[in-house]
Amino acid sequence: MMDVVFRLWIPVLLELPVNWNLTRAFSPSRGWAIGLAVAALLGSTPTTAQETFKVGMVLVGPMQDGGWSQAHVEGSEYVKAKLPGVEFDYLDKVNPADRPNVRASQVADDMIARGAKVIIFTSDDHKDDAIETARKHPEIAVIHASGDMAWKEGKNYIDLPNLANIMPQMEAMRMVAGCAAALGSETVKIGLLGPLINDETRRYAAAAYLGAKYCWETYRDRPEELQFRVTWIGFWFNIPGVTLDPSKVADDFYNGGFDVVMSGLDTPEAAVQGKRAAEAGKRVRYTHYGLASGCNFAPEICLGVSYYNWGPGYKQLIEAARAGTFESQFLRPPIDWSDINNPDTSSAEFIMGEALEPEDRAKLEEFIAGLGNGSIQLFKGPLNFQDGTPFLAEGEVASEVEIWYLGQLLQGMEGASN
Repeated sequence: MMDVVFRLWIPVLLELPVNWNLTRAFSPSRGWAIGLAVAALLGSTPTTAQETFKVGMVLVGPMQDGGWSQAHVEGSEYVKAKLPGVEFDYLDKVNPADRPNVRASQVADDMIARGAKVIIFTSDDHKDDAIETARKHPEIAVIHASGDMAWKEGKNYIDLPNLANIMPQMEAMRMVAGCAAALGSETVKIGLLGPLINDETRRYAAAAYLGAKYCWETYRDRPEELQFRVTWIGFWFNIPGVTLDPSKVADDFYNGGFDVVMSGLDTPEAAVQGKRAAEAGKRVRYTHYGLASGCNFAPEICLGVSYYNWGPGYKQLIEAARAGTFESQFLRPPIDWSDINNPDTSSAEFIMGEALEPEDRAKLEEFIAGLGNGSIQLFKGPLNFQDGTPFLAEGEVASEVEIWYLGQLLQGMEGASN
């Protein structure tokens, strides 16, 4: 067919001026025939220009917070690179402290009025706003990062066909971070900067503790018992007058003999205060959380960073929305255990830091391999809750539901459970 079109219209093409702009060949006034001939020469058929598909992203913290919110922005950049025509509309610092009179659902309404077809809420704090938006705008795809309202097996299921949840399987990477912390500690005292207390933060803290405990007992030839303490500041980042000051909490750890501080916050106080302590002559280390570049704050004392790769999961959901196939789902994008830092296939990842010694890197790689092939299972009994009541019996492996809704910290951990 291509040959026929070419032979029929080659005389027409030969009559075109030398400086003819090929795009004008598709002008209605010139007729579709010339357009078809040009398309035949180019090996394609005429198509309309790529339409813009707008996505609104509501961020709980600053776009460049060095952690959680910045990771979502980087995920959006991945989507834009992979899906031509997709554009993002952002509003950051949507939280009661920075914008006390602004609700996330109001931000969503404004974004939808400007043409957004998908709204992404990026905080557990936006749960009610996500539900409200999904109900108010049934034609809009609503994505809530960290929630569980679309999980039919969960405790908070709501039947909303245009609402999806997304949360990478970070529990495993928190175990890896805990292992790195244990391998890097000399005082046998690990501190965790915790945000507020809820199911998510309890299970992440417990995962970090289990990873640290396993690697201390398996890879460190020392008799001391590991001390693992969590101090909760009250929110995901510092709110003066409302939360504890995370810089002071980090300093208290470093000055109190805790030589490794693990961050569970959206912001980099563990790194910043750790760098100051190191410059003052202390032998300290830290692990970052949430953002791939987290070791850059103080690379010489960084043991590693467990971080989110939101891009592939967001791409999957936005692609479905643009195609008209979006549906309610509880999406937990997988970890690619063959290459945990693969940007296209792994959603929860870990980068080893400069402060991790070569022999400890090998041990951490062994630990990661064990998690990946299932030979190491840490949410496995016997395990008790912090108050001594049983959590898992001997040999019992926790279900996803039991881990997700962890009601207390675990026995052996210091810090509040509620």
